[in-house]
Amino acid sequence: MKLLLDQNISHRLVAILKGLFPKVSHVREHGLKQADDEAVWEFARKNDFMIVSKDSDFHQRSFLYGYPPKIIWLRVGNCSTQDLENIFRTYRKTIEKFYQNEEASFLILP
Repeated sequence: MKLLLDQNISHRLVAILKGLFPKVSHVREHGLKQADDEAVWEFARKNDFMIVSKDSDFHQRSFLYGYPPKIIWLRVGNCSTQDLENIFRTYRKTIEKFYQNEEASFLILP
């Protein structure tokens, strides 16, 4: 399972989550720091990533185009990296089930 953190999520979260999700990366690691949603979407689709974002635009794009890629929408406002880590720890099994579900394309957390 490969997670791609969007630009609206701190890149510092990658190192924190590696123990839970070994294949987590941030858009900036792939030259997509300033990329628009379409470019991020295409990269994730071609490289088998699930996009993790706090941006509702990916939610809308998911309805229009389906998947791949799968989308995890973090419905949280401004929060700390620690808060985001806690969400990932709390919902780890939910994320794993979502990944394994061949019919699911969109997950809202928390």
